[in-house]
Amino acid sequence: MATGIRDKVAILGMGCSKFGERWESNAEDLMVEAYTEALSDAGIETKQIEAAWLSTAFEDIHVGKSGVPLAMALRLPYIPVTRVENFCASGSEALRGATYAVASGACDIALALGVEKLKDTGYGGLPQRSRGALNSMYWANVSAPGNFAQIASAYRAKHGVGKEDLKRAMAHISVKSHDNASLNPKAHLRNKVTEDQVLNAPMVSEPLGLFDCCGVSDGAACAIVTTPEIARSLGKKDLVSIKAMQLSVSNGTEAQHNSWDGSYFMTARIAAGRAYAEAGVKRPRDEISLVEAHDCFSITELVTMEDLQLSPEGGAVRDIMDGFYDRDGKLPCQIDGGLKCFGHPIGASGLRMTYELYLQLLGRAGARQRAKNPVRGLVHNLGGFPNQNVCSITILGQHGA
Repeated sequence: MATGIRDKVAILGMGCSKFGERWESNAEDLMVEAYTEALSDAGIETKQIEAAWLSTAFEDIHVGKSGVPLAMALRLPYIPVTRVENFCASGSEALRGATYAVASGACDIALALGVEKLKDTGYGGLPQRSRGALNSMYWANVSAPGNFAQIASAYRAKHGVGKEDLKRAMAHISVKSHDNASLNPKAHLRNKVTEDQVLNAPMVSEPLGLFDCCGVSDGAACAIVTTPEIARSLGKKDLVSIKAMQLSVSNGTEAQHNSWDGSYFMTARIAAGRAYAEAGVKRPRDEISLVEAHDCFSITELVTMEDLQLSPEGGAVRDIMDGFYDRDGKLPCQIDGGLKCFGHPIGASGLRMTYELYLQLLGRAGARQRAKNPVRGLVHNLGGFPNQNVCSITILGQHGA
């Protein structure tokens, strides 16, 4: 019978490049920047790494379709390198591959690295491709803001939330993310904003204004994982271990059946439930200390708080306005600025979110460090559209806690 991966794998070291419009750097430069920090943090040599996973979402723009660029950029010692892609959950998918390899005993030390180089492609947003269900001419008029805006309408209708109340809650989310990112030297956007600025910003897709939408960035993030026993033999005392990793993928029900009302993310609820069971979490609102949610849009963060069982059904607006998810609240969400302000290099985002929780759990997050070191943190990735997506949930924690 499967027992899961709880506490079978520890993070030996992590690194993250600065996110932003990195005109001066190519994808290989960003890989090296993140890897150099991770390798130094791990305290090992490249020759000790036995397998690697590379995540990118838009391979045809920068690194190509194989794992060769990672092996060449880092001069890996002729080891297996697997390139993975799973929309915005690609970074977490790379970490899942490395984690499962160590947990299975297939290797002792494995590497996961995510990278994306998007800003100098000559396209303002995400490039479009002709292949795949999400990019066919059948959906030629679909935009990400337009699609996610419909979640807001469905949520309001289901829970009887006033239009202005919802907009103010979303504005609070945006103000919070900007405020948190102002303390993060690696964040793409470090400017503070006011609620009035958010509410009066240009409309993108009702009710999502400019500040309700995350942009895209250049960046890379990296993790080196091993067993707790090996980590201790290498001199690591305080260990961050992986408590759970779960992935849920839409099977067509949301897009093709009216049993889904459009007010929540079905995959998030399923993946979260599985992850809590694997990690032994029985009361998420009380047992999770920090959250990195996939805030591609402010409404996504709001709805996700309920999908993760952190707010009661219909209660996220109240919790947000009460400051429950603020930096100094009971359960901070996006303490590093989130996708909204730290940035969203697609293939790196899941690993970047893990990086922040790793720093927080070890008390190394600098000016944004929680006064009391958190015990458990949760990473939530969502890729695709509300009615057709993948959702990844990772739970990290102090080893044995």
